[in-house]
Amino acid sequence: MHPEEPVRPTPADGQGSGLPGCHRHPERETGVSCTRCGRPICPECMVPASVGFQCPDCVRGEAAQQARQRPRTTAGALVALGDGALVTKVLIGINLLVFLLTEYVDQVWQIRLGMGSGADAFGTRIGVAAGPAEWYRLVSGMFVHAGVMHILMNMFSLWVLGPQLERVLGRWRFLALYLLSGVAGNAFGYLLDGADMFSVGASGAIFGLLGATAVLFRVNRVPMQPVIALLVVNLVLTFTLNNIDWRAHLGGLVAGVAIGAGMMYAPPGRRSLVQGLALGGAVAAILLMLLIGTARLPG
Repeated sequence: MHPEEPVRPTPADGQGSGLPGCHRHPERETGVSCTRCGRPICPECMVPASVGFQCPDCVRGEAAQQARQRPRTTAGALVALGDGALVTKVLIGINLLVFLLTEYVDQVWQIRLGMGSGADAFGTRIGVAAGPAEWYRLVSGMFVHAGVMHILMNMFSLWVLGPQLERVLGRWRFLALYLLSGVAGNAFGYLLDGADMFSVGASGAIFGLLGATAVLFRVNRVPMQPVIALLVVNLVLTFTLNNIDWRAHLGGLVAGVAIGAGMMYAPPGRRSLVQGLALGGAVAAILLMLLIGTARLPG
């Protein structure tokens, strides 16, 4: 008998075995106790341990305690024990699947999913300009690419920048950074040229990751020269090559810097509040750009 196990009552005639009932299922008699708390547990509640069995309550409590004791990053994310690049890989997979659909299965989907806005010959607004029902293009347009080189360059950049940020920010913060940077880039393009535009690609999100990486280097006091050089090269290409939407790049970059700063400079005592405000501010800025862009359209 376990030292802390309650004394088993002596059965009376016709009154069962006299064993205690499981603390979670009192109607089930049992002779086994949890090795941590000593409470009786039935076979359904037995969780194998290194010695004996534990009850589900103690197992959950131990897991929560271990989670609290795990070290956290500068952004408050638990240090990853497994694959620290899961979201990055999923995003690359989605981009590749959408590319196969829009490039080789049916190219009409490029128009259906692309970041487009304007008006037809009758003055009817189409795309994002048509209203909230078409705002899905702000997201879907991030996953459409024009040609093999376009997607290869963006996915290579995502693979280079993504895992490091994902491990620092955690999966959900990293996903929010990626999506909001890309959407902000598309919204900025709509703000400046919503009357007639069509844009595709993850470049706005990639520039957002680049901006957040610059913030990460600054926070950790890592020499900034490599990321600055990469940023300068990308900006030069953005403004010199044809068929590149510099507006999406610039909008994504600014969003990435702002969101990254809010996440990584947040004080530990108010981390959730500050990070929530950073994400909420990005959403508010996106909505403001959409409303102003729509108000500026002719007709």
